Amino acid sequence: METSIRKNALAGDAANTAAAPTQQAPGAVSRTVYSVLGAISFSHLLNDMIQSLILAIYPMLKENFSLSFAQIGLITLTYQITASLLQPLVGFYTDKRPQPYSLPVGMGFTLTGLLLMSIAPSFGVLLAAAALVGCGSSVFHPESSRVARMASGGRYGLAQSLFQVGGNAGSSLGPLLAALIVIPHGQRSIAWFSVAALVAIVVLANIGRWYSRHPATKKKKGTRALHPSLPKSRVAFAIGVLVLLVFSKYFYLASLNSYFTFYLIDKFHLSVQAAQIHLFVFLAAVAAGTIIGGPIGDRIGRKYVIWVSILGVAPFTLLLPYANLLWTGVLTVIIGVVLASAFSAIIVYAQELIPGNVGMVAGLFFGFAFGLGGVGAAVLGDLADATSIGYVYKVCSFLPLIGIITMFLPNIEQKRHAHA
Repeated sequence: METSIRKNALAGDAANTAAAPTQQAPGAVSRTVYSVLGAISFSHLLNDMIQSLILAIYPMLKENFSLSFAQIGLITLTYQITASLLQPLVGFYTDKRPQPYSLPVGMGFTLTGLLLMSIAPSFGVLLAAAALVGCGSSVFHPESSRVARMASGGRYGLAQSLFQVGGNAGSSLGPLLAALIVIPHGQRSIAWFSVAALVAIVVLANIGRWYSRHPATKKKKGTRALHPSLPKSRVAFAIGVLVLLVFSKYFYLASLNSYFTFYLIDKFHLSVQAAQIHLFVFLAAVAAGTIIGGPIGDRIGRKYVIWVSILGVAPFTLLLPYANLLWTGVLTVIIGVVLASAFSAIIVYAQELIPGNVGMVAGLFFGFAFGLGGVGAAVLGDLADATSIGYVYKVCSFLPLIGIITMFLPNIEQKRHAHA
């Protein structure tokens, strides 16, 4: 893998030297380096597989430690908040001072948290383990998103989708592996997944070598801070709209990621293993939607993808609380595919609003998404304790209607073409 990455890096750098700089973002290569995109996507798969594994074993932890739904939500909140608060700071710092080898170091935090969770004797130690995993994510996501953009060759939506689909695929594997391995063998079997973290460290070290030789590691002068055709107030307003759209998406996803298994067990009396299979199918649909959104955004425009993804999913979320088991499975697949297509489009759209701040933008939106997932899990856990899991899904079904505010986003892609 290292040899392949090195060859593609040299070829990409040579092509970049010969290319006209007027159409290139700073630090971009002139062709897509698929070996790097494949490696960073695979690392994302391993990283998010570990994270989703933790979510999938909540029923086991709830029973072993006699936890309430609110305490389950607090585990998610601890993990998500440590990731969300640190990610924009990591991205802001590495925009100015690239750190090619921070990726394997971040994965080391995840490895430590995983091992600690496997032997945790109390709820407090579980929270500490979740915080360590969150710290690992705070480094991984902004820097790996930067690597994806560096290797994109200008196909930013495709690169973000390939990067994110690895994470979504990993997220879908976590519940399946939990059902097959952790639930039958108990809490200590979590440590077996340290092998995945070690493999990721090796892959990320090789990516770090490619990263360290890339032109993007050189300090750039004269990089624009904002989109050239928009005033500062318009850019700030557009970022605010994107933040609200991410809120609607991830607050709703928190209801599925953290509580879908409980919902299926409560409403349809499924076993834990059967409920986790349904969660796996939903997360697989999320992976499929992620890979679709980026390339379509490159072709037709990111604003249109955001429109369809956020607002277009509302009819299906409104039907979900009233569906039988068969239609619950069908609707969650549709919801997963449609809703997931937005995030890569949102990330690239925001990076075009604030060019030259790839890491900060990625860290801001990944961090905000993680934070919303954590806050959503805690709030919805309290709501479930006070009412019922079914009531939570009825309340959350209205969230995608917030997608109507997409109309306020400026058409920056049309303006960019007009100035070309």
